[in-house]
Amino acid sequence: MAFSRIAVAAGVVSMLIGATTVQAAEIVVVSTIAVKESLIDIVPMFERASGHKVNITFGSGPIVFEQVRAGATGDLFLGPDEFSEPLLKEGKLVASTRVDFAHSGASVAVHAGAHKPDVSTPEKFKAALLAAKTVSYSRGASGLFFVRVLERLGIAEEIRAKLVSPRQGELVGAVVARGEAEIGIHQLSELLPISGIDIVGPLPAELQRKIVYSAFAFPASTQQEPARMFVTFLRTGVAGAIIRRKGMEPA
Repeated sequence: MAFSRIAVAAGVVSMLIGATTVQAAEIVVVSTIAVKESLIDIVPMFERASGHKVNITFGSGPIVFEQVRAGATGDLFLGPDEFSEPLLKEGKLVASTRVDFAHSGASVAVHAGAHKPDVSTPEKFKAALLAAKTVSYSRGASGLFFVRVLERLGIAEEIRAKLVSPRQGELVGAVVARGEAEIGIHQLSELLPISGIDIVGPLPAELQRKIVYSAFAFPASTQQEPARMFVTFLRTGVAGAIIRRKGMEPA
């Protein structure tokens, strides 16, 4: 099965290359953490198929955002609209190169073995949040969105009073696994890798919002064609299957 996937990937990359000979390159990527687990599997497949290398620096959305604003650059930026849109306005990314490759939604988690509250409707989810002594959510895209959910439910101040924020660079699931928060809300792709938690389920459909992850070129990219090949690979069925398995939906 692994050989079959690699063969398909090689065929895709060969089609992109065509009959020309492409010198091996290093593609420098700056990415937010939500897509990390997918890329851990996708990147080696692309590298074997293309001969190129992909050098990725991962960070939480707010940290990566500030780094790029301060001058960090490369060939590609991977992240959600919450961070890419301000960078586009500042000329840090090239708008015309945008390619959406994944969608993500928020889910709810509790400590492993703990009671799983009913979060199937907005009313029941609200009750579960109010009943919890401590709640954790991220400073990233899902956290920015979740604050608006709390405002919509009319409980923003109550939940803020019992918020346990993750440490810098830490995922929400780790806070829940340590028992410091009874309920954690984060993107499913960032909850799945954490041991010591149980995932209750997604936010109610009425409160859910699709977070779109896109690739953008940096203005100073020196590997535009290899970077384009990598972005095209992210939208193949091979990569899409991995993205889905890791808790996101392919674009």
